[in-house]
Parts: sequence; C-alpha cells; structure tokens
Amino acid sequence: MRPIVLDQVQAILNGFAGKSLYLHLETTNGAYAGEGAGQAMAVCAYVRNAAVQYKQGRITGAGPYRAGLQMESGWIYAEGLTDFEVDDQGRLLLAGHDAEGRLAVALQLGTTPFPL
Repeated sequence: MRPIVLDQVQAILNGFAGKSLYLHLETTNGAYAGEGAGQAMAVCAYVRNAAVQYKQGRITGAGPYRAGLQMESGWIYAEGLTDFEVDDQGRLLLAGHDAEGRLAVALQLGTTPFPL
C-alpha cells in the first residue's frame, strides 16, 4: 500500500459509482487495546462481501482521510484512512494504519467478492 493520493482515489470512486459492488468494511482497535489494567476495551466492526451500489463516492480531508459512499437512503463511511492500492482484480483497498503500522480501519470495494 502507499499513501492516499486524493485525486487518484476520487477517480476510482467515481468509476465505481452506480455499479453493483462488494464491500468490505472493518474497524478495530485490536485485541491489544484491551490488554492490561486500565486499558480501553477492544472494539471492532466487520462486514464482508455486502452487496452495495452507491450514487456518489467522496474522499475528503487533509490526512487521515474520510471516504463516504452515498447510498439510495443513507451513507457508508470510513474515517482515519491513510493508505490505498488497487489489487490485481481492480478492487480498491483503502486502509487506515496507526503510528505503529497497525490496521485501524479498512474500506474495500470491488466488482468481485473478497475471499472468505
């Protein structure tokens, strides 16, 4: 992965608008966050291969970034994004990594399902 380039990611989001897609959305502060006395509890959200079709996709911010997908009757968004790549199947992989390189958030879109 490499650091997000707004214009490149926005162009990819624009190209996916109106298409039937598969979504992977994950947030986590990791199990390590709950270790030790007085530490915050670990939290996570995970969605894999949800069928979506959005009207408009936007990426904004000065880094870390926020990406939002405007659905027919609401929004999907991920905040804290730092890196991206397009894989060999043309899927957009967005991720947010903390200062130690650990994954905090992922938003991925593609026309083919993600492996289980």
